Amino acid sequence: MARAVVLLLLAVAALSCTSAAASGPSCHADDSAALLAVKAAFNNASFFEYWTPEFPCCDWYGVDCGDDYLPSDDRVISLAITRDDNITGTIPGDAIAGLTRLRDITFFKVPGITGPIPAALANISGLRVLTISHTAVSGPIPSFIGDKFTDLGILDLSFNSLTGAIPASLAKPPKLNSIDLSRNRLTGSIPRLLLSKAGQQAFLTLSHNNLTGRIPAEFGAVNFVQIDLSRNQLTGDASMLFGSGKKELVSAYLSRNALSFNMSQLQLPEELNFLDVSHNSIYGSIPAQMANMTDIQLLNVSYNRLCGEVPTGGNMPSFDAYCFQHNKCLCGAPLSPCTH
Repeated sequence: MARAVVLLLLAVAALSCTSAAASGPSCHADDSAALLAVKAAFNNASFFEYWTPEFPCCDWYGVDCGDDYLPSDDRVISLAITRDDNITGTIPGDAIAGLTRLRDITFFKVPGITGPIPAALANISGLRVLTISHTAVSGPIPSFIGDKFTDLGILDLSFNSLTGAIPASLAKPPKLNSIDLSRNRLTGSIPRLLLSKAGQQAFLTLSHNNLTGRIPAEFGAVNFVQIDLSRNQLTGDASMLFGSGKKELVSAYLSRNALSFNMSQLQLPEELNFLDVSHNSIYGSIPAQMANMTDIQLLNVSYNRLCGEVPTGGNMPSFDAYCFQHNKCLCGAPLSPCTH
């Protein structure tokens, strides 16, 4: 009798598992055809070894279907081609555009991908996340990214070989709150309305480019959590990035530019953890407020024109002389004693 009960329970469990699998997404024929075209465009590289008709394309590596509202939907919403040195060629825009319900495209650490960002991607109107990072993609950032992707929330084009200016159209998407264009060869100025629609939290990384001009005054109205403009050729004032209203700001990296403003007048957000303004032409003194900022983990004001006594208290003793060296007349621990 007990054995019969066990067998019955096993049969029910097997039936449950079979039913669950059957209720999952299969794969829309149009999406399957589009993905096989992507595979062919990349010369059937080993990354795509299991992209075969024997399995539903929703089960293929790097492919996701459905969403929280329609978990059984058979349409492809995410394509991620990542971490493969054997994939070579240009991004097959026409094939990817056949995935009409895509929300997320990721090419990450695929160094053999070359050429421009294809214009055909503009046909994927519902895109929310676009990541093309650590590739050899080159050419300009297409203006259609801002013009066509009205649902875009995250844009990551870092660690590529992109050239030219940042298109002003990137200020248009109403939901865009995170932009990373670092480690490229971009030139020109920062569009003044970039991330102006970001809402309560904005993330901007433009480091390691050749950007020039001033930081837009309009950035004073943006609620940055993180901003990294380091290693460019930016000039002028950066004080608009700080102030009592900047409660969200956690990290600000502005080093190795040609910025010039009075640091002693800054009101730093209490939540600030990381501040690097080294290698600029910043003058004035370090705000006394720094002594009360117990969350500060990184501080570097070296290679500027600062004067006055280094504040004491809080986390300040954790920063060594390297963080303050090569200024006009800073003094006090960990530097030389002040003489009055």
